Amino acid sequence: MLVEDHEQKMNGQVSIIIPTYNESQNIINILKSIGSNLPKNLLTQAIIVDDNSPDGTGKIVEDYMKNLKKMANYTIEVIHRKAKDGLGSAILNGIQHAKGDTIVVMDSDFSHPPQIIPKLIESVKKYQFDIAVASRYIKGGNIQGWSLKRKIMSKFATLIAKKGLGIDAKDPMSGFFAFKKNILNGLNIDAIGYKILLEILVKTKNVTITEIPYTFQDREFGSSKLNYKTILDYYKSVWKLYRYGKPLEKQEKRSSVKFLSKAARFYTVGASGFVVNYVISLLFAGGISDMWYLHATIIGITASITTNFILNKAWTFSDRDFRIKKTLTQYGKFVMFSSLGALVQLGMVYFLVDNIQISYPLALILAVMTAAFGNFVLNKKWTFKEKLIG
Repeated sequence: MLVEDHEQKMNGQVSIIIPTYNESQNIINILKSIGSNLPKNLLTQAIIVDDNSPDGTGKIVEDYMKNLKKMANYTIEVIHRKAKDGLGSAILNGIQHAKGDTIVVMDSDFSHPPQIIPKLIESVKKYQFDIAVASRYIKGGNIQGWSLKRKIMSKFATLIAKKGLGIDAKDPMSGFFAFKKNILNGLNIDAIGYKILLEILVKTKNVTITEIPYTFQDREFGSSKLNYKTILDYYKSVWKLYRYGKPLEKQEKRSSVKFLSKAARFYTVGASGFVVNYVISLLFAGGISDMWYLHATIIGITASITTNFILNKAWTFSDRDFRIKKTLTQYGKFVMFSSLGALVQLGMVYFLVDNIQISYPLALILAVMTAAFGNFVLNKKWTFKEKLIG
């Protein structure tokens, strides 16, 4: 969908986009907090984009607006969508209705503190950065209220975005950011993932970016929107963004550079496989079932080996020949080499949990990292028939 300047855009105005789904317990308080933290001389438009929340979030905002004393510098609008069509498209919908030349995107559950909004706006308006990102991963930033599993998943998703897509920002997965609306002019923004900032960072050229530290506080009310479909959509969006405007193979002549480039891709895929392995193992070892942890680990290994093979074949080694016989042969070799690592992983998990009494999640991390060693060289040489160096 093509993003163009709104006809009624007002110079100096800021539009704050707040997508919502079942946020009845938070929405009024967040709107009040935003209003109390805005600079008094700043004309601000808050846009609630509600995905037909069953708890009546949109209606609650409308009732609040009826009783709200009209303010000269702060207006609130509601966009009612007929279905739950995704976070990215909700943000894009809000941007298309925005009157401001500066856009702020944030959540409504207080995980994004309104006190940071003036700093984001100042970075764009006063210091003329094109994009200002509220960052959890620079000095002064922090995350509170997340489990170890959630933190690991976030770190690996960030690593995949940075290494796989060549992004310099420390927190490209942030959902809290501000930007000049005109940087989207002429861009085809698909809203293909739940983190639209990632798409903006990939598709905009020659933009200036700054990051501002903040402490992410997990929601107190309501439920998290993160689920397994969200994780799958993320990997789909990374793959699509990787292919955006880039040749799949650069004509790099230096064998050492090509080797390191493919190694980086291989380990980026490995990071995604780690997430698949970790999440599925924990899912079966206490999530959807109470399976013995070793059996759950085997299922996690199988899932990650399969996804890793497909990604490495198509991306790391740029092999688009998916004829059944060849692909099955390659898959067999990939499984064989990966199984060597799997045996190491199983042995380490068993040893660390049963003999050293290390917790299963931590033991799983150490075992997966150790098992990955050597897989790249073996698969590069024997599975995909490439020279070891080159």
